[in-house]
Amino acid sequence: MKKHPPAPFDGAVIIPPLPGGITTAPAETLEAAAFRSGAAPAHLHLVAGHEDVPHALWRARLALSVAGSCMRIAGRREGVVALRDAVHLLRPGDRQGPAEDVLRQWLRAVDRPILAAPLAKVLDGQSVERIAVYLGVSVGNPVDRAAAVLEAMLTEHPHDETATLIMADAALAKASARDPLLPVLSLGLNPRDLRLRGEDLWLACHRAVATASGQAVTLAADLARRAARLRAVVPQLRAKGAAKAVDLFLSHDAQSPGALTGLMSDRAAWRFCDRLIDFEAVRELTGRDTFRLYGV
Repeated sequence: MKKHPPAPFDGAVIIPPLPGGITTAPAETLEAAAFRSGAAPAHLHLVAGHEDVPHALWRARLALSVAGSCMRIAGRREGVVALRDAVHLLRPGDRQGPAEDVLRQWLRAVDRPILAAPLAKVLDGQSVERIAVYLGVSVGNPVDRAAAVLEAMLTEHPHDETATLIMADAALAKASARDPLLPVLSLGLNPRDLRLRGEDLWLACHRAVATASGQAVTLAADLARRAARLRAVVPQLRAKGAAKAVDLFLSHDAQSPGALTGLMSDRAAWRFCDRLIDFEAVRELTGRDTFRLYGV
């Protein structure tokens, strides 16, 4: 196949990083940790409003990361590759497994408004009334509220880690006036943290938000640059449905060529993805020769 030279692109996309004082060594006390994590939601709010960030893609990529964390917390070995495969390569009639269930739950959570009724459709077994109570917790600052919800959910539903973490991150986002949610609390917690209670758990939550917010901002900056690159090559794409296909890449973590056949022929979809690779506008995400997935 003829290689196409990368399209010229010199547009600079600048997303300010999280201040260094927030992401330095973990604070030893709850007060120090709260001081560091206090600025994180405000900075995330600014980044979430940046026009160059592909927001749906950002949330989807974070959802993939925290779904992987949920699998580790549950003692399962599925990583990012297995999670992507579970969602994108499942054939009609195939039975969903735990990996797909967890990732789809997170993808729905980050794409819905933070209201009790929409969240009830994501959190199986949780009533609208109970979710409203969790979202209405008003103790302390936003991270304190999330920690209070996390502790309550861990007590009431000790074996449903995914729903617990979604609810805690929803409470954090609601208290931070950020909608839809970004799963930064879940991104920063580890399995050991979920065994803590009281002040130790709250300290872990403040540390997690400070650390994971920096990771989320770094990801937003990287995706903003990659998205700008992809948008720059659109005028050179001649395939029927190319613009809509690009929109899919900018709003989803990954795409298979087969998913694009509603916009173009099967052969054209494969050629389209390969051409985007030639333009250095997307990446092949699996490293495989078959059953390949592509993403920004």
